[in-house]
Amino acid sequence: MKRIKINSNETHFIGCWNIEDNDLSKNIIKFFDENEKLQNQGLIGGGKDLSVKNSIDITIQPNDLKNSKFEIFNKYMKKLHECYQDYLIQYPLLKGMIKDIHIGKFNLQKYKKDGHFSGVHSERTSLTTLHRLFAWMTYLNDVEDGGVTNFSHYKIDIKPEIGKTIIWPSEWTHAHSGGIVKRGTKYIITGWMHFPYDEKNR
Repeated sequence: MKRIKINSNETHFIGCWNIEDNDLSKNIIKFFDENEKLQNQGLIGGGKDLSVKNSIDITIQPNDLKNSKFEIFNKYMKKLHECYQDYLIQYPLLKGMIKDIHIGKFNLQKYKKDGHFSGVHSERTSLTTLHRLFAWMTYLNDVEDGGVTNFSHYKIDIKPEIGKTIIWPSEWTHAHSGGIVKRGTKYIITGWMHFPYDEKNR
């Protein structure tokens, strides 16, 4: 895991790293492509709207990771945890604030040519998402053209490159969008880190 500096003169609280294991990313893509029955049209809070989000998604539940079929994601989570630990080093105040953090369900997403999540959005927008503290994402492949993640408040565009991983606050201050894939295909794995809560009540 190698820390990457995002070119900006202001504090933006977007952590960025390269998970230096391309085979891991490729095997997650392989899992996606080999599990067509798990794939669904990507949705937003209001349901299906291809003008806002055009992707194919697989949702992984925490209990799935107990199944050997999903073992690749246990390996990935160890790498993501390394990135999170380095995020705490960069912002040490968090160590005193956060005693325990969980990851619930998360998504694999595939964006074909012209695919996008162009609607500007944030990850904590209602009482049902109030528990989300950070969002995270790893780009699983290089994208030939397009597909950047744009954090509009900070004028930051992050280019999709294999293994590049970002962690950022879930609040409205980090509203973002996913640009149109102009050439090639974009694969990502993405989800949230949150305060503990009772899954039965969600």
